[in-house]
Amino acid sequence: MKGFHLFSFNTLYLIIAVAFLIVPVDSMTLAEEIPKDIKWLSNTHDPVFASPDAKKGGTLHSAVMSFPLTFRVVGPDSNSSFRSAILSNQLGLIGIHPNTENIIPELATHWAFAKDKKTMYFRLNKKARWSDGKPVTADDFAYTLEFMRSKHIVAPWYNDYYTNEIEKVVVYDDYTLAVVATKAQPDLHLRIGLNPTPRHFYGELDNEFVNKYNWKIVPNTGPYQISDFQKGKLVKFKRKKEWWATNLYYFKNRFNVDKVIYTVVRDYNIQWEYFKKGKIDIFDITLPKYWHAKTKMLSVENGYINKIWFFNDTQRSGQGMWLNQDKEIFKDKNVRYAFAHAMNINKVIKNVLRNDYYRLEHGFVGYSRYSNNNIKARRFDLEQVDLYMKESGWKRGSGGIWEKDEKRFSVNVSYHFDEHTPRLVVLKEEAKKAGIKLKLQKLDQSSAYKKVIEKKHDVAWMGWSTSLRPQYWEHFHSVNAHKPQTNNITNTDDPEMDRLVDAYRNSLDEDERIGLSLKIQEKIHETGAFVPTFMVPYVREAYWRYWKLPDIPGTKMSGGLFDPFGSATGGLFWFDKDEYDKTKAAMKKKEKFAPVTIIDETYKMKSL
Repeated sequence: MKGFHLFSFNTLYLIIAVAFLIVPVDSMTLAEEIPKDIKWLSNTHDPVFASPDAKKGGTLHSAVMSFPLTFRVVGPDSNSSFRSAILSNQLGLIGIHPNTENIIPELATHWAFAKDKKTMYFRLNKKARWSDGKPVTADDFAYTLEFMRSKHIVAPWYNDYYTNEIEKVVVYDDYTLAVVATKAQPDLHLRIGLNPTPRHFYGELDNEFVNKYNWKIVPNTGPYQISDFQKGKLVKFKRKKEWWATNLYYFKNRFNVDKVIYTVVRDYNIQWEYFKKGKIDIFDITLPKYWHAKTKMLSVENGYINKIWFFNDTQRSGQGMWLNQDKEIFKDKNVRYAFAHAMNINKVIKNVLRNDYYRLEHGFVGYSRYSNNNIKARRFDLEQVDLYMKESGWKRGSGGIWEKDEKRFSVNVSYHFDEHTPRLVVLKEEAKKAGIKLKLQKLDQSSAYKKVIEKKHDVAWMGWSTSLRPQYWEHFHSVNAHKPQTNNITNTDDPEMDRLVDAYRNSLDEDERIGLSLKIQEKIHETGAFVPTFMVPYVREAYWRYWKLPDIPGTKMSGGLFDPFGSATGGLFWFDKDEYDKTKAAMKKKEKFAPVTIIDETYKMKSL
């Protein structure tokens, strides 16, 4: 799963958002022609990352901890982790190669840059089809503006972004278009690699959009589509038999399984039992107790189940504790600093996580020159806690907990993943030494997400998905504070932060943007509303031996080796029926295979 996640998933999903002005085909004049001096580009020469040995067939059984609140990908309750499974089956104009980071084709076969450095031209693949068989045309990209700007979708972030970043989309014919940004900017292709929206499906939007499309299966352009679902129980995806892009250069030998079934299993320990019995095919064993202890079982020792530790080198999720500054207790910066110094993260890493995890220093690690590597997270320090609390007039009260004006320093920490309880128990006991009472509030995943996105939390224990460049506006600009259904869950409302974020969004120069990015990260650190916790620069998974991976099991950006979807890194694995039959026969006869544990450091971060 991807998108908004509550520490359960660490999978990369690239979101490219744009805004533009519709220019209908019938408004085009003959004088409006594509410049003849542009250079059309394509890319079918970067290395492929799938295996030629891959086979089609089989069903991947996986599990999710809660059923999504909606199948919409915009609007209320849509920003859950399951959203990525739907979005990953929608292609854009262009993609990004997961190892070289060069542009690669998706719905467009060719692209070109104008001299103004704010316009890109695209030629669509005439074979591209929606899942209902309709052709993908330039008008589907034009319709995205109409859709994303509409107030009917109840999505302020998209309304804003799709209004302010792009000046217009020019439709030349059914298969040729241009996207014009409001200004010249670096990384233009990351701003305008937009996705189509099926006008023929939605038509004219109205006030009934949210309810009307809550459980609709929208046509898409990717390899899979939802084929069935039972609310609260499961969602099935089915591979398209005649997918138009099956033989494209970067899609060959990928997206191999016929079906993907996500079953709702609300307890992680029960998911593990399902996996051991073969009811689930793969299992994330990033948690140290699984890698080191729980996988010491006959199925692994007898070679029926394989283990893999695969290092990646990509942007790190902003995982940590997000403090709600609209809560009275956290309006005081000194109190926020004290809270950070009361969190003994390093003890959790040592005692609970077996030193397998790394300390995350801030929320934007791994973004190359855009990351401020001088920032260090506040460490556990009882003297600093004492200093900040006394400076704000707090005194130790009953049980040693800080008190002021008849209020105690007692806050709820909202989370959903039961496996994280031991980490929080350590933090709770250590925080008590610092005079802070943590009340652990475990909710199911949907309830935890809803509580946070409605800004009703004290402290949110969670992380965010990533993109190729840092995104600040949605998380830290005041326009997204003090209201529900936005990603500014700390309710940061700071004029200087707004100035920096606006300048970052509006900058025409890459070096200036990088400088602003470093300053924004300093400002976020200064605010103290985010307490970074852990960084996990790898993937660890267990899988039944009849599931196969390429020789290099993943890519530099892979956040999961058994992600069935996603144009950038998904669908590299496959099901081997012969090995399945051999495995089942061996298990029946109690025969053994050589145990397999793979440690792949091909893309291990140099700084580790």
